[in-house]
Amino acid sequence: MASDPLLRITGLNLSYGSSHVLHDVTLDVDARPLGILGRNGMGKTSLCNAILGLAPHFSGSIRLGGIELTGLTPERRARLGIGYVPQGRRIFRSLSVEEHLAIMAQKDGDWNVERVYETFPRLKERRRNLGDRLSGGEQQMLAIARALLLNPRLLVLDEPTEGLAPAIVSDVVALVRQVAREGIAVLMVEQNLHAALSAVEDVAIMVGGQIVERMPARALAEDTATQKRHLALELA
Repeated sequence: MASDPLLRITGLNLSYGSSHVLHDVTLDVDARPLGILGRNGMGKTSLCNAILGLAPHFSGSIRLGGIELTGLTPERRARLGIGYVPQGRRIFRSLSVEEHLAIMAQKDGDWNVERVYETFPRLKERRRNLGDRLSGGEQQMLAIARALLLNPRLLVLDEPTEGLAPAIVSDVVALVRQVAREGIAVLMVEQNLHAALSAVEDVAIMVGGQIVERMPARALAEDTATQKRHLALELA
């Protein structure tokens, strides 16, 4: 019998006041890294917020490794193994790189500060710089490193390539593929279609707060009709 996926979302509905933003979302995330695609305002970040416990959900189920997350705080969810790279990075302006990393470092696990500096040598060079003295690419490296220091079972990335130069986008894609090979489940919300299709193996498309398509990334790369219909995008 096949094992259950690490993350299982079933019948999830979410509202902000009178605005119903997620509609019966059902989604599994397993060893195959999954990209969530959709135009702005389709509910992608709201889905991340629900998984992380940053927004209430009034019906449905979110389970991580068989544990129901409903009612658990974001801190408790993080301790259960969810690492989060938020849209906009949310770096502390007044903390240095090494202070950011020291806060998140764990006693055990494959990811430690030394490995972060090996993976992101630019962060080592800039380790005494405050958050507001880092470039956008350096801030994104730090946001990803901070999440990996939790040694998560699931890594949730919300628009990780937003505003980055092409060379840095390539680095982010390569890192996502690396952590997936190492056994970390990946859920990647992304507007950059090419980056998403390069980083993940499966994609799910959100329209109006619902999952309307799920397919292998390779299939979507060849399906220009679906790209135009749901994403209003084409690969270059």
